[in-house]
Amino acid sequence: MKENIYRSVYCGNVDKNYVGKEIRLAGWVNSIRNLGGLLFITLRDETGIVQLISEEVDKYININRESTITITGIVQKRTDDMINPNMKTGEIEVSIKSLEVLGECKNVLPFEISRSKESTEDTRLKYRYLDLRNSDVHNNILFRSQVIDYIRTTMKNMDFTEIQTPIITATSPEGARDFIVPSRKFKGKFYALPQAPQIFKQLLMVSGFNKYFQIAPCFRDEDPRSDRLYGEFYQLDFEMSFATEEDVYEVGQKVFYDIFTKFSDKEVSPIPFRRIPYREAILKYGTDKPDLRNPLEITELSDILTKMDFPPFKETIIRGIKVDKVEKSNSWFKSIEEYTKSIGGVLGYIKVNDDLTFKSSLDKFMTDEIRTELKERLSLKPGNVIFLIADKEKCAKLMGQLRIKLGTELELINKNKYEFCIINDFPFYEKNEEEGTVDFSHNPFSMPQGGLDALINKDPYDILAYQYDFVCNGYEMASGGVRNHSPEVLKKAFEIAGYDEEVVKSKFPSLYEAFQYGAPPHAGMAPGIDRILMLLKDEENIREMVAFPLGANGADAMMGCPGEVFEKQLRETHIKIRD
Repeated sequence: MKENIYRSVYCGNVDKNYVGKEIRLAGWVNSIRNLGGLLFITLRDETGIVQLISEEVDKYININRESTITITGIVQKRTDDMINPNMKTGEIEVSIKSLEVLGECKNVLPFEISRSKESTEDTRLKYRYLDLRNSDVHNNILFRSQVIDYIRTTMKNMDFTEIQTPIITATSPEGARDFIVPSRKFKGKFYALPQAPQIFKQLLMVSGFNKYFQIAPCFRDEDPRSDRLYGEFYQLDFEMSFATEEDVYEVGQKVFYDIFTKFSDKEVSPIPFRRIPYREAILKYGTDKPDLRNPLEITELSDILTKMDFPPFKETIIRGIKVDKVEKSNSWFKSIEEYTKSIGGVLGYIKVNDDLTFKSSLDKFMTDEIRTELKERLSLKPGNVIFLIADKEKCAKLMGQLRIKLGTELELINKNKYEFCIINDFPFYEKNEEEGTVDFSHNPFSMPQGGLDALINKDPYDILAYQYDFVCNGYEMASGGVRNHSPEVLKKAFEIAGYDEEVVKSKFPSLYEAFQYGAPPHAGMAPGIDRILMLLKDEENIREMVAFPLGANGADAMMGCPGEVFEKQLRETHIKIRD
């Protein structure tokens, strides 16, 4: 093997076994200290930092930090009083024999590399290649590689076949906006980037593959959040033929449990993960992605409290959260009232005295019967506090937000756990309040529970889907379902949502046609890679786990995009920009 002319060993791998030997190193100048008769340089590469030393101060004093250099030198042991226990290479140093500057850092750094995370995100992303030199940021990307390698191994050990699906494809009405690509060869026609490999993975099942997976890029023009990337994200996409939801649960639980136990020291929910029907999740937690580390639950109280002679509680929905004990000042309760007001609700609360009487402005509107029913429903004890919201339209959502606020404020959330659950039994349809029409509530490709019979004979809003989400610590981690593989069921499902057969044929021609040739029952799901990494690293911003993410505004300051293109490119793709 040809010897590397720049280095014979990595910086972080130099140890006392090299003492007395000549070695060659290469990396970035991390720091320079001039002590008069001695010059200390720390040299950094991906593996770590090593200290260099030279008496030829004038020869090297003008080297700039963050320049790349290669050196030859003799490894020597530090004296006991000079050993640095905080450095991996703290027992040795390298006496420089020769040094060559390979790439000079000519410009003033926009931030200190070791403190780049203290800069604004816009600055960090503009100079992302410098930000990535920060060991914390750099290690996130190395960690990403390790986790993806492990995922691939895990899937292949379960006999899944890795298959790549197209990036240039047809536009599809799957919920988010497509990124469209104009065609040069076909005037006025467009390709699209896939929001997910949904149709392709179903076609692979029709093609006779048993188990498919890929680390799939997905493209969606939807607004970014701290837990959602703009434009491009990656998911572990997998599908199985002749499979039920139980088969998918088994694979999904193994993938999540194995990843989170291997790459974290936190407690992970044991298998099987808790299963919660969608409607129960909305009632108890106010969301379909509950954080189960929070012990607080929401209780339906409408049947009791609407009996009060209190106009705001008439003909509405009233729910409450019982907290065992709240030792907080009146100003704290006032702050919770203000928070509830800020999200569009009105808060009421009841404190339970030592004798089980109530301390609340609402108490004067209650009868003894109502008080007794509340005590029994909530198993009230001295010191308990009940937080109430009444709202006919938004009660579930408001209570869900209040639950999170109370769990956080009262420090009830165990941050050393990963609490997984599976939300299932999603409604197949939902009402479009603006249009008064029936819409798909989740994935139109899911199989309705009860099949064609349910579509024909049940109220659309009573039909459940074989649709499920994996949730962890308040984040949706994966979504999946048993797919609709029957042309007749597919046709009827879309008919109820207002689409005739011709629309199905035109919007999903490949699936509709393929299902005419004997399609197997199939099911799958798609865990989000970026979100998995975010949780494992306890990062609050998902962009920390991506090498070159777009910014929060969807722009890339480093690459200068989105940007204008040449008139020639527009003409070639038959596009004219309108004012």
